[in-house]
Amino acid sequence: MSHRSSLVGALLRRARLHRFLGFAVIPAAALLAASVGLARPPANADPALAPWYQSLRQPGTQVSCCSLADCRPTDYRTGANGYEAYIEGSWVAVPPDKVLRRVDNPTGRAVVCYLPGWGILCFVTPDEA
Repeated sequence: MSHRSSLVGALLRRARLHRFLGFAVIPAAALLAASVGLARPPANADPALAPWYQSLRQPGTQVSCCSLADCRPTDYRTGANGYEAYIEGSWVAVPPDKVLRRVDNPTGRAVVCYLPGWGILCFVTPDEA
């Protein structure tokens, strides 16, 4: 086998692998987007706050904290290791790198942006100014 034919064979195998991965990754990404998109805001959500929720960005990455469907006011407490948020019936430690301090928090309460399986995306302290 010549060097050229082995190179062509390698390129064809690589192209098949990329095509296969494309077929596998696209449906997985669509499923993830659909599951996130199915999240609904809490029953008492104020749609007027949606733009504020959408303005929230994860510290360090500036990636969106999600939306009105994933962020909600929560009870919180300060423990020996930082903040804890009350999520789905239990206290959850807030990773320090997820804490946002925004004086423009219009809810008057702490806000947690949370996705099951992913954890806390952002935590906004109440207006402490």
